[in-house]
Amino acid sequence: MTQLTALLSVSDKTAVVELAKALAALNVKLVSTGGTAQLLTEHGLAVTEVAELTGFAEMLDGRVKTLHPRVHGGLLARRELPEHMAALKKQGIAPIDILVVNLYPFEATIAKPSCTLEDAIENIDVGGPAMVRSAAKNWKDVAVLTHASQYAGVLAELQRDGKLGDATRFALAVAAFNRISNYDAAISEYLSSLQGDGTRREFPAQANGRFVKLQDLRYGENPHQAAAFYRDLEPAPGSLVMAKQLQGKELSYNNIADADAAWECVKSFDTPACVIVKHANPCGVALGANAAEAYGKAFKTDPTSAFGGIIAFNCELDADGAALVAKQFVEVLIAPAFTPEALAVFLAKPNIRVLQIALPPGGATAFAQGRNAHDVKRIGSGLLIQTADNRDVRPDELRVVTS
Repeated sequence: MTQLTALLSVSDKTAVVELAKALAALNVKLVSTGGTAQLLTEHGLAVTEVAELTGFAEMLDGRVKTLHPRVHGGLLARRELPEHMAALKKQGIAPIDILVVNLYPFEATIAKPSCTLEDAIENIDVGGPAMVRSAAKNWKDVAVLTHASQYAGVLAELQRDGKLGDATRFALAVAAFNRISNYDAAISEYLSSLQGDGTRREFPAQANGRFVKLQDLRYGENPHQAAAFYRDLEPAPGSLVMAKQLQGKELSYNNIADADAAWECVKSFDTPACVIVKHANPCGVALGANAAEAYGKAFKTDPTSAFGGIIAFNCELDADGAALVAKQFVEVLIAPAFTPEALAVFLAKPNIRVLQIALPPGGATAFAQGRNAHDVKRIGSGLLIQTADNRDVRPDELRVVTS
């Protein structure tokens, strides 16, 4: 069997040594760049430097090293086309079968308060995205890995089958193009937010929405509408999209919309609170010494509307609170924590959707502040974006039943 070639060039070197050792054990030839090559060599691996492969030394402080026909020809040549393979042979170019690349840390760089425009510019990767695009375009012949989380699965398939299947290579290519899309969007938003004095506008000149699909839904707001559930690429800690469903039926479109309204409301308080929402409207909001007391007061606000509603707590729900909640018909129940005794209460009602959303580090205060930076409202062919209303609600501003 023809020996495979892997090119490794990573900024984040997590698990790359282990990956390279496993590839070498499978008789895969290793080619690498700069710091990655040095790291692999230090661990006793035989590595061909990209400069040796191209016959051209890195230049411009590393800005130009992989932008070369011996790299991109090896990635882009279609193996089933004789004219492509003949062109490689004529130029003395070897095919590259596996590409392992992650990009300069642009997003992490601009997240630093001290980041300057120069810092940002120097962390815009050029060669990495170019290689990723070439490999992903030629996915039928090349596997492209863009994150350490992909290494184990790829290795397992190579060790089992001696090659990667079409489905795996296509999935890797999709993930690669998604990564490039998100990377370029981050660059676009950052640069278009800069003002003449170097400070950043709250709202960039171009907003690039980046979302990851969590699941397809059975239907939308009405049965004749199709729907899906997405999350932000980088969701805020303590957001509904981070919930873990502990029991119950699959969430519907309306369940999710109402649950978000209840959850965002209850997060306004840093003392024990309960919010009950029905058809997107709060029908009970109250504070208490604990979950049970807060629920009792919230329920008294409008017991009729509370039937079949969404109930959210910002504190642990114990057995006493669970026993009260279980007396009414509830669609979705949300809390940051449940005691085992509370969960046992709901086992008798398996259709109740029980969601747990972990508190962010820092406890209740951080929880109350763990909200999105911006609120977004979709309108016809456009967006309305505003800073989120993150001002904490004082108990004296609460206009509900409190006793």
